[in-house]
Amino acid sequence: MSDKKAFEPPVEEFELQKGTVITTLNSHDEVSFDVADLDKTATEFDEEKIKDYFSKLSDESTAHFLKETGHGDDLNHDNKDDLTFDLKFILDKIINMSNKKVLDIYQNTSKHHQNDPNFPTESWEYIHNVLDKKIDVDETFEENFKAKLAASLIYHHSPYPEVRAVTDLSDDPNEPVETIRSYTIAVIWLIIGAGINEFFSHRQPSIYLPSSVISVLMYPCGKLWELIMPNCNINFFGKKLPLNPGPYSYKEQMFATTLTTVGTSSVYVSYNIVTQVKFYHLKWISFGYQLLLTLSTQTMGFAFAGILRKFVIYPERAIWPSNLATLALNRALLKPERKEVINGWKISKYNFFWTCFLGMFAYYWLPGYLFTALSSFSWISWIAPYNFNLDVVTGSSAGLGLNPLSTFDWNVMQFLVNPLTMPFYATMNVFLGMVVGFFVVLGIYYSNHKWSAYLPVNTNAIFTNTGESFDVTKILTNGVFDNTKYQKYSPPFYTAASLASYGSFYMIYPFAFLFNSYKEWDTIKFALQFMVNDFKETFRDFSFKKIKFDDPQSRLMARYKEVPDWCYWSILVVSLIISILTVKIYPETKTPVWGVFFTIVPLCLLLAVTGVQLGLNVLVELIGGYALPGNPIALMTIKAFGYNIDGQADNFVSCQKMAHYSRIPTRALFCGQIVGVLIQVFVFLGVVNWSMANVEDMCAVHQKQKFTCPNERTYVLLPLFFFPLEFCTNKNINRYYSASVLTGVIGPKRVFEGLYPALKWTFFIGFMLALLFVALKRWYPKMISDYFEPQLMILGITHYGPYNLSYILGGFYAAVAMMFYVKRRYLAWFEKYNYVLSAALSAGVAFSAVIIFFTVQFHPKNLDWWG
Repeated sequence: MSDKKAFEPPVEEFELQKGTVITTLNSHDEVSFDVADLDKTATEFDEEKIKDYFSKLSDESTAHFLKETGHGDDLNHDNKDDLTFDLKFILDKIINMSNKKVLDIYQNTSKHHQNDPNFPTESWEYIHNVLDKKIDVDETFEENFKAKLAASLIYHHSPYPEVRAVTDLSDDPNEPVETIRSYTIAVIWLIIGAGINEFFSHRQPSIYLPSSVISVLMYPCGKLWELIMPNCNINFFGKKLPLNPGPYSYKEQMFATTLTTVGTSSVYVSYNIVTQVKFYHLKWISFGYQLLLTLSTQTMGFAFAGILRKFVIYPERAIWPSNLATLALNRALLKPERKEVINGWKISKYNFFWTCFLGMFAYYWLPGYLFTALSSFSWISWIAPYNFNLDVVTGSSAGLGLNPLSTFDWNVMQFLVNPLTMPFYATMNVFLGMVVGFFVVLGIYYSNHKWSAYLPVNTNAIFTNTGESFDVTKILTNGVFDNTKYQKYSPPFYTAASLASYGSFYMIYPFAFLFNSYKEWDTIKFALQFMVNDFKETFRDFSFKKIKFDDPQSRLMARYKEVPDWCYWSILVVSLIISILTVKIYPETKTPVWGVFFTIVPLCLLLAVTGVQLGLNVLVELIGGYALPGNPIALMTIKAFGYNIDGQADNFVSCQKMAHYSRIPTRALFCGQIVGVLIQVFVFLGVVNWSMANVEDMCAVHQKQKFTCPNERTYVLLPLFFFPLEFCTNKNINRYYSASVLTGVIGPKRVFEGLYPALKWTFFIGFMLALLFVALKRWYPKMISDYFEPQLMILGITHYGPYNLSYILGGFYAAVAMMFYVKRRYLAWFEKYNYVLSAALSAGVAFSAVIIFFTVQFHPKNLDWWG
C-alpha cells in the first residue's frame, strides 16, 4: 500500500475552511449551512439514539423506510448492526429535524418542482396533502416519521428515486481521482472506443461502444494495476505522484469513464468529410483541412458545454436519465454492497450484471448473424410477400413498420429510445408521435403529394424526376449551383417520410422556443442571474466560494473549486480563431469569414436568452441557405460550427453531470475533458480516413457489411430542447447529404417558393401550436397533464426516413414493463437492478457485435438459409 498522503492534494484546493458558511440562492430566503456538516461520518452518529428511535417503528413504517431508501425486505429492525451508513444518516437527519423544517422543505419543493413530470406522483400528492393540512404530521409518531423521512430524502439526498439509487449521501474528498493509473487506463480505452465508434457510425444500424461497455473493460485493468504495479512515486514537474495509490477507487473509475465518454462521442464533422469525399467527390479534402475543421468544432463544443453548465448541470431538475445506467454499473463494480433480499432476489448487482451481460453476449449472435430475420422480424410481410400495400404499411426495412412483434434484437429495441433509462412518459410521448407520424406519412404518400407515391415511402434518399438516385455533382460547377445544368437535369424529389420529417423539424423550432421559454422561465431567469453574478465575481476573485444551488448534490460539491467561466470563454475564442484559419487557408470551402459569425452569433444569443437547447443545425441550414445560396460546401462548413453551439456541447455537458453525481472535482474533470478532446481528434481522423480508403463500396446502398452511410445521406440532428429534464433519444436521426442539396445547393428560397411551398407553413403551425399550449398551461392547467409533452410527440415524427415504428415498438414494450410496472410495484428492485440491467444488455450487444463483425463479417462468411 502506498503512502496516501503522497497523493492527497493540498487542502486549500479542495476544501473550504471549517466553519465557513455557504449561502445558497435557490430560494427567496437565504439558507446557510456549515461545511463541517459535510464531513460527518458514521462514527459521529449517536448509535444508541438511532437504535432506540428505529426500534419504535412499526413493521409497516420499517417496510416503508426500507422501500424509500432502496433496501431489501430482510432487515431485522431489532439489530442496529443491520443498519448501513445511509440508513443511519437518514435516521439521524429525521431525529434532528423539526416540524417547521419539514414544512419549509415541502414549500420549497412545491415551488421548485412545479410541473416536474419526473417528480414521483405519490410523493407530490403526499407533500401537498401535508401543506393543505389534509394530513397532520403531529397526529401520530408514525405519521411524523413518514413526513420527516420524505423531507430528509428530498433535502439530504434527492427527490428522485432513480438519482438516489446511483448517488451517495456523503463524499470523501481524499479519495484518489486524477492518478497515473486513471489517466493511463482512460487514454488506452479512449483510443479503442473512439476508433470503434467512428468506424461503425457509418453502418445501419450503427454499433456503438457505450460508456457502460468501456467501464466494464476498464474495471479489470484498474484491479490488475492495483495488484501488479510497484508502490513507488513518479516525479512529474517537481511533484511526486504515486504509481500505485492503493485500491482502485470508484472516483478513479468514474473519472476515467467521463474522460472516455467525451472522447468516444460522435465527431460531427465526420459527416462533413465523408459526404464531401464520397458524395461530392472533392479531391482537395486534405488532412490539414480535416485537422483544423475538427479541432475548431470539437473545442467549440467543449467551450459551450462549460458555459451551459448553469442551465443543464446545476439545476436539480436536470437529472440526465441517460447517465444513470453508467453510474449504476460502476457502483456495482466498485462500491461495496450489503447482502440483502429485494423482492425475493438475493443476487448482488455485480453478479447480476455479469449474468445478463453474458446472456446477451451469447444471444446477440442470433439476430446479429445466425438468424438475422429476428432483427427485422417482418412476419406480416412474409404472409403476402408480393403485396405492395402490405409492405408499405408493415415492412421493417422500407415500409412504416406497423408490426406488433417487430424485432427480437435489443440493438433495434433501444435504438430510438433508452427504454430502461428514459422516463416512461418520455418514451410514451415519442411513441405517440411516431403513431401520429405513421398516419401523416401514409396521407402524404397515398395522396401522391408532390409525386411522392412514385418513390419509396420511407427512405432518406433523394431522387430525380425519373426515379433515379439524385447525383448532386450534375448540377454543380466548381462546387457551386449551376442553374443551366439544373434545368437540364432534375429537381430533387423527396419521399413522403422525408417531407413529414422536415415539416416536423421546421415546426419544432418556434414551438420549442416559445413553449419552453414560458414553461421554464423561472429556471432560465435564475440561471441567467447566476451567469451575470459569476461574470462579476470573475473580476473580483478567481476562486469559487459560494454554492448557487441549494440541492444535496451541489452542497456536496461545494468543497471543490469551480472552473472560472473565463477558461471556457478563452477556449471559445481559440476555437473561433482556428475556424477562421480553416476557411482562410482553404478557400475551396467557399465560406467567407463573416459566414461563420453570421451563424454563431445569433444562435449564441438564442441560447443565452432562453437557456433552451435546440438541435440548431436545421436552423443553421436555413440561415446559411439564405445567406450563401447555391453553395453546399459553405453550408456544410458553417453548419458544423453552428451545430457545436449545442449539439456537440451536449456530449460534454452529459459527462459533467455524471461527474457532478459522482463527486469528481470540477477542475479535474476540466483537465480530463481537454485531454479527451485532443486525443479523440487524432483518433477520429485516422479511423475515418482508413475507412474511406479500405472499406469496399463504402456508402453504397447495397454495401455488404451495411456501411451504407445512412447518416451522411441525409443529416438533421434531433432537437435537444428539453433543458430541465435532459432526456433525449439515444440515437440521432441524421440527414446530411439530402439536407445539403435541399438548403445548400437548391436553397431555401427555391424550396419554399417552388418545390415544396407547404413546408414554409410548418413554421407558422409550430408558432400557433405553441401559443395554444401556452394559453392552456396559463389559464387551463388541468387540461394538460404534466406527463404530456407535445414537443416529444413532434420529435417522434422526425424519426421517419429511414426509421419507423418497428424501431420503437420493442422499446415501448420494455418501457411499459420496467419503467411503468416494475418501478411502481417493486421500487427497491427497480433501484437496485434496473440500470444495471440496461448497462448489461447494451454492453453485451456491443461486445458481441464487434466480435461478430471482425470474425465473420469483415471477411464475409455468409450463411445461406431462409432465416
